[in-house]
Amino acid sequence: MSQKILVSEVGPRDGLQSIKAVMPLEAKKAWIRAEAEAGVREIEVGSFVPASLLPQMADTAELVAFAREIKGLNVVALVPNAKGAARAVEAGVHGMSIPFSMSETHSIRNVRKDHLAMLAEIAASAQIAREASVHFAVGLATAFGCTIEGAVSEDAVVRLAVAAAEAGAMEFSLSDTTGYADPAQVTRLVRKVRAAVGADKLTTLHLHNTRGLGLANALAGLNEGITTIDSSLGGLGGCPYAPGASGNLVTEDLVLMLNAMGCDTGIDLERLLEVRKILSAALSGEPLYGFTPEAGLMLDYPERIAR
Repeated sequence: MSQKILVSEVGPRDGLQSIKAVMPLEAKKAWIRAEAEAGVREIEVGSFVPASLLPQMADTAELVAFAREIKGLNVVALVPNAKGAARAVEAGVHGMSIPFSMSETHSIRNVRKDHLAMLAEIAASAQIAREASVHFAVGLATAFGCTIEGAVSEDAVVRLAVAAAEAGAMEFSLSDTTGYADPAQVTRLVRKVRAAVGADKLTTLHLHNTRGLGLANALAGLNEGITTIDSSLGGLGGCPYAPGASGNLVTEDLVLMLNAMGCDTGIDLERLLEVRKILSAALSGEPLYGFTPEAGLMLDYPERIAR
């Protein structure tokens, strides 16, 4: 593989929203700056949710303003509804995404809205984004299964994706919110959703490593033409409304795999590994995951990435 792959860092949002500790603003800035300097080109810096619900995200507007000053960095944020979309636009994001849970029970618990209400929020948010020339994506959450409902119908995922496209979604990600996905399922669902909404609109996978299948699922997506993979430094994160689903795909392990395979990520892995020190210092006692930080790089890693 020699194609360019975008590794989108979601740790400052998906990682931090799932832990009790509130990371200091200056530590978040140091994290974002250091990752950008290591070559990460897109970072989801936070989410525009009420601080009363997620105090970890109270400083998102400040982080957007800070991150926008970093040359070459695409600054994105998550929004739960049209009100959040308006706040994101006001803060100056380059792009934003809204979670649309394919499990209706999960949607109600996560954003307190059923599918019909969420489609209305997607339409309103899309209009806000269009008027501000901001990129607007929809994350098809719990697309591979739900810890509340269990299996999620693939046909239902396709139907809801089409409805979201008609409501104004510019781009989609398939999200393994609960860590249920397997490579064969990823292959099938990517093909079905792309056939329904267009290959140019389904570009991204958001994967969790809850059951150790994150990298295998990423590879399955790459083989189907996916060009963006979400991940979190140190594997921080999960969904607070999906019990037992902690653990995002580890950015360090993903970058090692991609770089070693010859993909162009633009990321200096040795510099990226150093960023973990910022998290360790600011989140004392919080476990960080990843095989690469423990084992180190292969002796022939320089030759592999030079091929």
